[in-house]
Amino acid sequence: MSRKNFDTELVNLHEELKKMGDIVKAQISHSINALVSQDINLANEVIKKDDLVDDLEKEIEDKCIKLIATRQPLAIDLRSIFTMSKIVTDLERIADHAVDIAKITKQLEGQKYIKELIDIPRISAIVEEMIDGCLQAYMDRDVDLAYVVCKKDDSVDAIYKQIFSELLVIMLENPKVVQQATRFLFVAKFLERMADHTTNICEWTIYLITGKQVDLND
Repeated sequence: MSRKNFDTELVNLHEELKKMGDIVKAQISHSINALVSQDINLANEVIKKDDLVDDLEKEIEDKCIKLIATRQPLAIDLRSIFTMSKIVTDLERIADHAVDIAKITKQLEGQKYIKELIDIPRISAIVEEMIDGCLQAYMDRDVDLAYVVCKKDDSVDAIYKQIFSELLVIMLENPKVVQQATRFLFVAKFLERMADHTTNICEWTIYLITGKQVDLND
């Protein structure tokens, strides 16, 4: 494979990764919208589309392996391919959590919510911003942006703790709502984990650019 063809393949892989990221971000948005509006049809769409995300992950990983097998990449090329394979894994796990939220929406079908959902959509909006930011940092090879995106995880953690405390009080005051409140806690935790995965993507981007492995999930 010529250098030109190799570079073209890398560019195509970057485009596929960006496409996967856009789908994953939409999955988050749709899963939260389904939860808030109790839209079972939308929840089912999120669950159904997970196969598309899984297929994209496998396709990108297979192409990464093929690139390594058909050409002995330079060190920076190998790092780029390795980083890409790690990023798609984190994106797929984020999508899995969106499906988890959609399944909870189905479990809550027909129930009157114990409270208006305000903070859960707030976390979701931050996570979507983080996905945009971490992928932009990766595409632009922007270390500074990667660190900026990671700092947003602090806001996610703060809101998660607020949700946890609020729902705990509600459960203590009314044990009859424990099951529903627990499901909302799971939703908040899934979103918090999504933010952690975006931080992972930022860490891989920093590794790609600098060759240094950092741990920003504290």
